[in-house]
This record gives sequence, structure tokens and C-alpha cells, in this order.
Amino acid sequence: MTTPLRALHALALLSTGLLAGAFGYGAANLAPTFDAVPLDMRLSFHAELMKMNGITMQAAMGTSALSAFTLAALTRGRTRLLAGTAGLLALASFLITRLGNVPINGRIKEWAVTSAPADHAEILWRWDLFNTLRTLTAIAAFGLLIALATAGRRPRTA
Repeated sequence: MTTPLRALHALALLSTGLLAGAFGYGAANLAPTFDAVPLDMRLSFHAELMKMNGITMQAAMGTSALSAFTLAALTRGRTRLLAGTAGLLALASFLITRLGNVPINGRIKEWAVTSAPADHAEILWRWDLFNTLRTLTAIAAFGLLIALATAGRRPRTA
């Protein structure tokens, strides 16, 4: 791999690793915490958190997908397949977020200043489902880029 391709691969690894790490942390730590606190606290915290996440997470998803797709476009064979699949998985994380989580986030923001509807538990369950799906797609994308980085490399023995 040439130096520009290595740099592009490094960018894809970094951005996808940050994305998978952020989603993984949220799924492992924030989501259970949301369930453990009173509903009004969850709604207020959730609404504030989404304000902060809006820019950073979209940037990570966009960078992950674009860098992986660019790597796929500039390579051939197995590298193209793995990078392209990683790009599709990062794109899936973005689409799940935009079409699944973001609309629910808007509703949660409203509930934080008014009150949650009677079916709020089912809506929050759907948010958790979308969160799990986007986390898994981000982790899978990261795994593919790691596999690409380590393919064909043998550890040196002492």
C-alpha cells in the first residue's frame, strides 16, 4: 500500500474506531443508566446529550463512510471488498441514526419540557433497538478495517 493509501486507511480506522467506541460506550454505559434513573431525568439528560452528539457523531459517521468508500475506490480485490463493506456498514450506522434515532430524539426533546405520552416505553424501546443496530454496524465496520490492516502480517518471533 502506498503512503497516501496508508494515510487514508489510518483515517478510516481512526474515525470508525471512534464511532464504534462512542456507540459502544453509549450502549454499554449510557443506555443502562437511562433505564436506572427516573424518566424525567432520563429525558432531560437524553435531550442535552443529543445536542452535543449531533455534530460529533455525524462527523464521525461521515468520515468513516467516506474514507472507507474512498479506500475501496482506490484499491482492488479483497481490499476493495473489505473497505467497501466497511463503508456500507458505516453508512448503515448513519442511516439508522438519521431515520431511526433522530426522529425519536426530537420527540424526547419535546417530552423533556412537557411530559411523556402513555406509549413512551415502547418508543424508548425502539430507540434502544436502533441504538443497538447502529452500534453493531459501526463495530462490524471497524472490525473489517482492522482485518484489512492486519491481513497478511505475521507476528515476529523473538
